[in-house]
Amino acid sequence: MQTNDRQISELMNSIDAGYSQLPDFQRGWVWDDNRIKALIASITNNYPVGAAMFLEYGNENIRFKYRVIEGVESTDVTPNELILDGQQRLTSIYSALLNSKPVNTKTDKGKEIKRFYYIDIEKALDSNIDRIDAIISVPETRKITSNFGRDIELDLSTKEKEYEHKMFPLNIILDTPKTFIWQQEYLKYHDNNSEIIDDYMKFQSKIIMTVIQYKIPVILLDKKTPKEAVCQVFENVNTGGVSLTVFELVTAVFAMDDFELREDWDVRKENYFSGDLSSVITATDFLTACTLLSTYKKSGTVSCKKKDVLNLTLAEYRQYSDKLCVGFVEAENILQEERIFSKDDLPYTTQFIPLAVLCTLLSDRNQIKETNIKRKIKQWYWSGVFGEMYGGANETRYVYDVVGVMDWISDDTKVPKTVQESYFNPTRLLGLQSRLSAAYKGIMALVLKNHCQDFISGREMDFTVYKSENIDIHHIFPKSYCEKQNYEKRFWNSVINKTPITYSTNRTIGGVAPSVYLSKIEKKGQVSSDTLNKYLETHWIDVSCCRSDDFHSHIINRAKLLLDAIEKATGKAISGRNSDEVIKSFGESLM
Repeated sequence: MQTNDRQISELMNSIDAGYSQLPDFQRGWVWDDNRIKALIASITNNYPVGAAMFLEYGNENIRFKYRVIEGVESTDVTPNELILDGQQRLTSIYSALLNSKPVNTKTDKGKEIKRFYYIDIEKALDSNIDRIDAIISVPETRKITSNFGRDIELDLSTKEKEYEHKMFPLNIILDTPKTFIWQQEYLKYHDNNSEIIDDYMKFQSKIIMTVIQYKIPVILLDKKTPKEAVCQVFENVNTGGVSLTVFELVTAVFAMDDFELREDWDVRKENYFSGDLSSVITATDFLTACTLLSTYKKSGTVSCKKKDVLNLTLAEYRQYSDKLCVGFVEAENILQEERIFSKDDLPYTTQFIPLAVLCTLLSDRNQIKETNIKRKIKQWYWSGVFGEMYGGANETRYVYDVVGVMDWISDDTKVPKTVQESYFNPTRLLGLQSRLSAAYKGIMALVLKNHCQDFISGREMDFTVYKSENIDIHHIFPKSYCEKQNYEKRFWNSVINKTPITYSTNRTIGGVAPSVYLSKIEKKGQVSSDTLNKYLETHWIDVSCCRSDDFHSHIINRAKLLLDAIEKATGKAISGRNSDEVIKSFGESLM
């Protein structure tokens, strides 16, 4: 890596010749008119505008598709360097200070406009006037009008009018021959008046030479810099803008072989990832899954870290992407079987990735429908959820879960690490207070999977009812009732006291004691006590506790049932149900 200052004139000439270009993952140029004027003002004042970062180009280590900066006509040139950071500043400088075409920019409200930039010679020499007020932006007609175009406020449409208004066109300031010609004609227009000559000489010294000699610090990464380092550098320097993703870099790499990855992903997203659950998967997630699948298939080192994704070849992507889409569909089906219907209810977005890869591998073997195999897949999944395994950096876990589960499917003695290490502390139930937690979402899914029924209609809360009846999570002993009774919030607001309920049923429940709202439900729904009791039991609710408003027993009994359900889902006994910690927290054992 090298750091040196480069003259703005050198940089702009390199951009104009096509020797400095953009990697094709760079976003479009978006600076507005006011920001461009402020940038020009800073440069003419010799104020710093920040460093730029370039990457030497020309080594097979990095093959990105590249493109010239907007307005550059030298399109058939192979660049010597790519601009990683500073695109918008350099594009603004090039467009406003060198290019003869109007600058494509926008207003502060986002309306697209075309502008030329001038500097008022007299204002630029007046130390009492802020420099930005000397920078004039005019439409491509070079006329500023008012009264809906009827009145001309400033006309710079000819050279003579520029001379008349003493407005220097900034898009020639870096072109010495053009600047010299403009100077000669400007002085001639004013009959070589001594004051005009004197002012122009000051302008040339103070403004023109300042711009020509202006330097920008440039950090140059050598051509041996690996792709993952380029990605990391860009993420670090671009924190104020739109963050670069691995997908953007891979898009630029694939583009070298005339493959439009973004268009391909858009089609896949529409066809496979537009559902409420699958829409959570991003383009980068898909590439990560594809890399995981590809490296597993190679029978070598399985890995899907950033550097591995960046090294995914187009041939590998083409080989596995269609199969992977089918794997994601199968994974979504499994999640829905487990009563996870929407992305908001998905315990871990990240666990979707190895699940899809496993489904792809097993679909390839025609094994995904086999009962014993699907049981293992689901046991692994719930072990990850209730062991809360997928909350941090996950690339390593993806690998040993995919490898571990596939080995387990072939050999019952090879239990995967996530299943082995999964542990749920019974007191964790009290810590699950909101749906932000994966375990909280997992418990609600298990309640739904128990074929729980609506308290009033008795309809099972399957996918159709879930979508049509506005199912949400509500308190069994209502919040306002618990507060009036001075029950501890850690009990009444925990997952133990919550269950999926339809919007209309929750309105009926209100804020009264369970014994009261159960009577209301019996009358409103014309349902017998015995039938309503059966509805409640599908939610693992102790009917006698609700009928007698026995809050403490309700908490104890439901906690036991929830722990039983977790044990069944994970295939592992929960230890410590009668530990001192549990007895201290709940007041008694949960055995």
